[in-house]
Amino acid sequence: MRKVLVTGAAGFIGFHVARAFLRRGEEVIGLDNLNPYYSVDLKRDRVRLLEDQQRSAGQGRFEFVPLDLADQPGMSRLFDERRFDCVVNLAAQAGVRYSLENPQAYTSSNVTGFTNILEGCRRTEVGHLVYASSSSVYGANTRMPFSVGDTVDHPLSLYAATKKANELMAHAYSHLFRLPTTGLRFFTVYGPWGRPDMAMWLFTRAILAGEPIQVFNGGQMRRDFTYVDDIVEAIVRVTDRIPQPDPEWSGADPDPATSSAPYRLYNIGNNRPVELGYVIETLEACLGRKAIRNLLPMQAGDVPETCADVDDLMRDVGFRPDTPIEVGIARFVEWYREYHKV
Repeated sequence: MRKVLVTGAAGFIGFHVARAFLRRGEEVIGLDNLNPYYSVDLKRDRVRLLEDQQRSAGQGRFEFVPLDLADQPGMSRLFDERRFDCVVNLAAQAGVRYSLENPQAYTSSNVTGFTNILEGCRRTEVGHLVYASSSSVYGANTRMPFSVGDTVDHPLSLYAATKKANELMAHAYSHLFRLPTTGLRFFTVYGPWGRPDMAMWLFTRAILAGEPIQVFNGGQMRRDFTYVDDIVEAIVRVTDRIPQPDPEWSGADPDPATSSAPYRLYNIGNNRPVELGYVIETLEACLGRKAIRNLLPMQAGDVPETCADVDDLMRDVGFRPDTPIEVGIARFVEWYREYHKV
């Protein structure tokens, strides 16, 4: 039985990943600081489900640890006492727009906290660190689809800059200490147990309440919406594939996604961008109600389109996300109605 640390276990993706590891019979330590960026009750409900799941026959073991990544003494003790085989770091201060309002929250969690993760992995010789990056790192890039082989030196938000920093920090530790690290650039994740600050949840709540929805860039934004089950499948497969140094890597023509160190980067996206207007129409069909659209200009930090090149992911782990947006939205709406009893 592998012992896996999943940070952000009370969060959207972390919760789903912890469930997947438990189904495989693994021992999961779930860490989260339960911060009030969005509903703490929702986060506690996720944790309760994980605790119930580990009591079921044939499931792995789960333990919840309330701890902040930025708590250096607490993180040191956790790593020293538990000795993890694998770490999946999904804890972070999320949200592009909130980074314009509270930048310190991002440096504390995403930079200081990630440093504590790296140090814990180095000191206790963790076998593999898998961590969340973001499609936001592509920033001002406009060539589609976004490839992990592209340079990403022009972030458009502090959130994106901290995620790029994570990739650079991980590479330094992979190079200096031979710590195997894999960074995953997620593309607009949605699905059951999602985040209340994201479009799918905000639109669903407003449409059911008969309230206007805020539609930026006239609804012409295009996003590579990726269903959460596809994200989880890719993460689990990646944890089983420990990166090795690339013998063909050259500093004369450096590939950003690989290295002479045990380091890899992958995109996880659906590779099929969808216009925001179509997402709203699909929600309307699932909910049986029309949306009241408040058309607004593009917000600071946003990009008009995202699309993931997932060829490297398919080549290395044999998987590419493929859940159609219509199927994913229907599943989200079904969960939303059940959870909120509406």
